[in-house]
Amino acid sequence: METGDPNSGESRTSLVAPNDGFRNEGLIPQLFTSVPALNEAASYLSQTTSYLTRCFTESAQEPMSRVNAQELATLSFGTSRSSSTDGESSYGRCSTNSLTTTAAPSVHDVPIRGSPTHTSEETTQNTVSTQTGFNGLSMFQGLISRARKTVRGSADDIGWLQRASGLPPVEDGTKRFDELLGNIRHGVHTLPNSMVYLLVPGLFSNHGPLYFVNTKTFFSKLGLACHIAKIHSEASVEKNAREIKDYIEEIYWGSGKRVMLLGHSKGGVDAAAALSIYWPDLKDKVAGLALAQSPYGGSPIASDILREGQLGDYVQFVKIMEILICKVIKGDMQALEDLTYEKRKDFLMKNHLPRELPVVSFHTEAGIAPGILAMSHVAHAELPLVPTLSMGGSSSSQSTKLPVVMPLAAAMAACAQVLQVRYGEKSDGLVTCRDAEVPGSVVVRPKRKLDHAWMVYSSMNNDPGEADASQVCEALLTLLVEVGQKKRLLPSLKDD
Repeated sequence: METGDPNSGESRTSLVAPNDGFRNEGLIPQLFTSVPALNEAASYLSQTTSYLTRCFTESAQEPMSRVNAQELATLSFGTSRSSSTDGESSYGRCSTNSLTTTAAPSVHDVPIRGSPTHTSEETTQNTVSTQTGFNGLSMFQGLISRARKTVRGSADDIGWLQRASGLPPVEDGTKRFDELLGNIRHGVHTLPNSMVYLLVPGLFSNHGPLYFVNTKTFFSKLGLACHIAKIHSEASVEKNAREIKDYIEEIYWGSGKRVMLLGHSKGGVDAAAALSIYWPDLKDKVAGLALAQSPYGGSPIASDILREGQLGDYVQFVKIMEILICKVIKGDMQALEDLTYEKRKDFLMKNHLPRELPVVSFHTEAGIAPGILAMSHVAHAELPLVPTLSMGGSSSSQSTKLPVVMPLAAAMAACAQVLQVRYGEKSDGLVTCRDAEVPGSVVVRPKRKLDHAWMVYSSMNNDPGEADASQVCEALLTLLVEVGQKKRLLPSLKDD
């Protein structure tokens, strides 16, 4: 854009280039339009990008023009010498003396702009300058590409299962779930003891000793056989699938009862993988599967962390995560990679859950109210044994346990807020609601605000007027039993 100065008569080039071209090419994603501050920042980035790209282009083209001009001068000079040489041979027979007295001046005596010596040096310098210009332009374009990929993130992947063709639809079971949960809170428990209930924990559960412990204790008080799968939660999905298969077969052959599984977070993904891969071996041993807050379609958190070609590559963010998971936690980086959208799409294309398997999927939305400041009880810390003297003079020792608490609710609320602002998606803090719905399952969508950690870790200020996590798990499994009964009844009705 050029503007004229009425006083000086000179034209000036504006440093802010128009940004229509970049806006049309999608440099500014539509997700920015809902956040004015980000929209202004992205618009300024677009304008600056347009200006700097033009500068790099002009700097790359100008040296090439000089090189072409010098090549033309050199070619012209060579042609002149060739022409005069031809002239001498043509006219030498007519006047030989004139050739001797009027000899051409030495090249070194007359400075010629297109001399071969200067042309070689200047050509080398201009070539280097041109290469530098192109390298600078390439680096800047690479930076813009990384920025665009980082900003876009997982916007195109979230909820892909609902858009995929050929997958069975889901059925809303929220109303029936609420009814069952109300009955349980009034002391009506209908979960049969003719099955064994296997709880499958999620990622990093090995570092939270109280993961699912309250639920297991609650089930045991009801007289139900309940176990927590002792798997390496930070292992890959396929490795854990094999271990879960072994768990199911061991329980079945030991008790003679079929197994009903409830998996939380990655535990639901691991359990689903076990049933999809080893279904021929397990179909007579499994009664159903409930997935609670599981990233069945994938996780935007995992995908955004591990996606290549982002700005985080400059600080080796993936390498930092690898050190944290592999060296500090002693886990497998594959565990996080298996939750990315790319890996989930590849796995689900090859391994489908059997249609005859009863499945219930459960997802929640995290709240951001003042209650999020509540602390979650994740472990116990035992103080050293201190010997004390009793009244009879004998010494006794008693250990003291202190609760280990973490602000998990606040962390989940912060993550949920990021996902809401960036993608416009509701989530429990780690898993979006749309990615937690398993195709063909009965879906439970409670209105109550619950974060990702609430299902497995008890809060320090539970509301006695609301159901706790153990009761929610019982209601999910009771609903799963009803779904299984309905599935078994449908074939007989079709036969009739």
